[in-house]
Amino acid sequence: MKKKKKLNAEDLPPPKGMEAWRIMGGLFFGLFGVYTLVALVSFLFTWAQDQSLLWHPDIFRPFVSMEHVENGGGKLGFLWSRFLVGKLFGLGAFIVPFFFLALSFFCLKLKRISLVRVFLLSVFGCIIISVVCSFIFGFTPLNDWCGTGAGGSYGYFVHRYLIDMLGVVGAGLLLFILFFVWLLCIFPVISSWLWRGMHPDSKPVPPVEPDMIVEEAEEQDLPEAVKMEIIAPVVQEVVPPLDDEPVFEVEENPNLSAEEEESDLGSLDTVYDPKLDLPDYQLPPLSLLEDYKDKIFEVPREELEKNNKRIVQTLSHYKISIEKIYARPGPTVTMYEIYPAPGVRIAQIKSLEVDIALGLAARGVRIIAPIPGTNAVGIEVANDRPGVVPMRAVLDSPQFKDAKFDLPIVIGKSISNEVMAFDLAKMPHLLVAGATGQGKSVGLNAIIASLLYRMHPSALKLVLVDPKKVELSLYSKLEKHFLAQLPDSEEPIITDTQKVVHTLRSLCIEMDARYDLLKMAQVRNLREYNDKFLSRKLNPHKGHRFLPFIVVIIDEFADLLMTAGREVEEPIARLAQLARAVGIHLVIATQRPDAKIITGLIKSNFPARIAFRVTSSVNSKIILDTTGAEQLIGRGDMLLYMGNELTRVQCALIDTPEVERIADFISRQKGYDVAHFLPEYTAEEDNGMIEVDLKKKDALFEEAAKLVVQYQQGSTSLIQRRMNLGYNRAGRIMDQLEAAGIVGPAEGSKARQVLISDFHSLDRILAAFGEK
Repeated sequence: MKKKKKLNAEDLPPPKGMEAWRIMGGLFFGLFGVYTLVALVSFLFTWAQDQSLLWHPDIFRPFVSMEHVENGGGKLGFLWSRFLVGKLFGLGAFIVPFFFLALSFFCLKLKRISLVRVFLLSVFGCIIISVVCSFIFGFTPLNDWCGTGAGGSYGYFVHRYLIDMLGVVGAGLLLFILFFVWLLCIFPVISSWLWRGMHPDSKPVPPVEPDMIVEEAEEQDLPEAVKMEIIAPVVQEVVPPLDDEPVFEVEENPNLSAEEEESDLGSLDTVYDPKLDLPDYQLPPLSLLEDYKDKIFEVPREELEKNNKRIVQTLSHYKISIEKIYARPGPTVTMYEIYPAPGVRIAQIKSLEVDIALGLAARGVRIIAPIPGTNAVGIEVANDRPGVVPMRAVLDSPQFKDAKFDLPIVIGKSISNEVMAFDLAKMPHLLVAGATGQGKSVGLNAIIASLLYRMHPSALKLVLVDPKKVELSLYSKLEKHFLAQLPDSEEPIITDTQKVVHTLRSLCIEMDARYDLLKMAQVRNLREYNDKFLSRKLNPHKGHRFLPFIVVIIDEFADLLMTAGREVEEPIARLAQLARAVGIHLVIATQRPDAKIITGLIKSNFPARIAFRVTSSVNSKIILDTTGAEQLIGRGDMLLYMGNELTRVQCALIDTPEVERIADFISRQKGYDVAHFLPEYTAEEDNGMIEVDLKKKDALFEEAAKLVVQYQQGSTSLIQRRMNLGYNRAGRIMDQLEAAGIVGPAEGSKARQVLISDFHSLDRILAAFGEK
């Protein structure tokens, strides 16, 4: 497509025809309005000195005489103001210059105005002010001002007629009412003041939603005489945090002894607090983030009116009439809500999507027909100057700060500037997809930052999988605060494919262990279990422990499937189906949204999905089960599918330096001694059992063997809970039990089969190995 050349002012052709006459007329009326205003103001103070010009019997004598006049507009200005003030409207004549100025604005197109409305209000204003001034000052010496009174000749005769017909009181009441009506027409804000005064408990009701402020645009010369209303959200003022934010310290009581302090923290009468392991931990401050004030733009009214006119014209070409239009400006996209006339089928408008996009000559045009819950059709159009949504602004919003969520996440703002915050624990898993460079990585950073700004390290653990090795590496500094990993992991961020498989299998083991704990505690989910544990109703010596949320974030899921295939898909499907109740949640991202990657099994277990811009409508249907993602404009523009509702959202911007500052702030604080270890997972070998030297059996081997036979459950987590051991030692004991023939080989995430059914048989085996 050929690029248009930008024209400078000197390159523009001179106006011709009616355009030239319009400019000349606008300049003339503007200058004449200023001249009239100068002559009228001067006439107020010099009318008596210039009266000699009126004494000549020859009407042309004043123009040829050499007499000096005091009026600032000269002789012509004196006669012109004398005509307006004395012969016509008195003080009401001061409306006339403003009418000429409005006429100039109309001709020069400096402001859209209704010329008929201005003319009628100007005439009515001249008349009512003239009569009111004559009525008020008719009983004072000012009535002799200028020889005709303050209301001029017109006001004098009309007010005398009204007094004769209605009396002084009746004429005064009528004039007061008419003058007040004129003020209401000139200043509409007076109407709103009166309404609020008479209805103090009521709120202005806008056309669409109660939390919107409606500004009616001026009339436009459009087909069907359609008017557009701009619906802008109520903007909440965000108070920036101080540069030096206060540091909150835990005050220690020096009068308490060690025994008293331990008793206070560990008493059964007190609620257990897992935060006491890191009592001085502080959440990151907002000052670590940028405000991006230079990248936040408001949509100009001219742009809204231009798009409004083009939409109406395009639809009028196809005989589609419209009753009204509302514009909802957003950060990057504006929604035009169209209410078609009765009898117009919505399918007609939907079929014109390509034609409307062509007529608007804009990117990102998407039609929603109808808007859910309304009888309107939505047309989304990208703004000429797209702005950004700072992460700092959404994190400081009440929707996020005051939300009572278990796993609060704020992702950005909708096209109506509404902050989009949700609870990952209720979703319960999230699928993120989009083409390369469309904002997927920024979206993952926004999700992680949301959790870091609200969660304590004791309540949240992150499992970060990054096959590309560069996207999530910035969070490696959080190893001893938020990250969870296998005991034998060398890197906090999982990048090796085989390690990913082992980690997912380990998470399945952790899931099963948590379900065992829930069963023992007789509760249904993680929240109920932790509530019982915090209130000291569960005994830690019986294997019970506080269970933090675990959020698994996997970037480049397509790469994992290509290298590991079913080894990855199987545990992910199992976690997606069962892990919600025990507080394990998945966030999976991919840049290849095709049917081989996002299978039916994955989609059925990920009800919440985010789609950034994709290359085709086929990819959009794979992610969202509908089209639309291919029409996004990129750079964080996305569609959020949640609860069978599709919402267009601009993703919050958080850049790499901001992520580094957050990670540095957290890593400089005291953390745990080691990272949070997941259950140990040993890959099943094809050739048989792992070689174990039974001459170096663990000291607790016999006790563990009796425990397994008693419960008939070959589970490493059972040994760990019942015997209060670490995962590594419990796993070694399980391998020794397998070598001794007490339990069978590992079966993935399932418990091993117990080969001994009674203690008598167990005693014979233990005796054979020299235990008795």
